[in-house]
Amino acid sequence: MAPSLRFLLLLPATFFFMQTLAEAATCSDCFIQSQAAYYPNSDEYGTDTGRCGYGSFGATLNGGDVAAVSALYRDGVGCGSSGNTDFILSRRAFSRMGQTTDAAASLLALGVVDIEYRRVSCSYPYKNITIKIDQNSNYPYYLAFVIWHQQGRRDITAVQLCETQNFACKLLDRSYGAVWTTTSPPSGPLSLRMLFSDENGDETWVVPVNNIPQDWKAGETYDTGVQVNS
Repeated sequence: MAPSLRFLLLLPATFFFMQTLAEAATCSDCFIQSQAAYYPNSDEYGTDTGRCGYGSFGATLNGGDVAAVSALYRDGVGCGSSGNTDFILSRRAFSRMGQTTDAAASLLALGVVDIEYRRVSCSYPYKNITIKIDQNSNYPYYLAFVIWHQQGRRDITAVQLCETQNFACKLLDRSYGAVWTTTSPPSGPLSLRMLFSDENGDETWVVPVNNIPQDWKAGETYDTGVQVNS
């Protein structure tokens, strides 16, 4: 075979190999090797003081089969999603990795196990994205809230509050976890804008149908009237 022909045949094969490596390195559906443990001093459903800011509500997510993470936390952006880190589960979630009662007891006795995982879409059938006003909020001087029931695989990377009368908007701070905060919040009914970002860098602003009422109160929940599906 002529050298030039061998080169022409080798070039596509090399390109295909490099393309395969690149796809493998960025594969969002690939399994990642990690480890999992559980809270040894917690009750069956974990604790009320997680770093994502969900409080006792976190124990109700997915029927109590929940986990906390370290690097996945990503200053709160990763609350509820996946990445390279170890998982700290509730006793209930940890034991449910065993297919039988005896297997569950064996897992609890081990304390730490090797796992493989990948990020999947969250699903909250018949639920819209919901705003829970944090107990530390102080109307009308300080507003903090968490965002519940976010479907799909995208991250909320920015949140704005806008006055519904003059449409002046204020970018909120992420104080910790999934808690968004602002001092001197806008007055009147408030329109929320959430920036959703995917793993490819694409960004989309989502505007809820329902507004946060003018007389919002600490501890209250407000249905946004919208849901994301990707």
